[in-house]
Amino acid sequence: MRLRVEFTTEPFDLDEAPAHALVAREVVEAAELDAVDVGPFGNTAEGGADEVLTAVGALLRRALQAGATRVSLQVNVVGEGDK
Repeated sequence: MRLRVEFTTEPFDLDEAPAHALVAREVVEAAELDAVDVGPFGNTAEGGADEVLTAVGALLRRALQAGATRVSLQVNVVGEGDK
């Protein structure tokens, strides 16, 4: 099974990326995922179910420890042809 996670961390800071956002980015970029897209208002990552779920767990723990007050995420099952 393949999964896609979309997530944001808060609070936002438009002038400089907060520590929790940088940590979240590090987690997904270091994970063994097939696709990662990091942006200023939202992030997506895609891969096998085990890899995505492991990354989500680490992302939640580390972003909250780094000062996030909210982490919003959505996880979808995706087919081979879905993008």
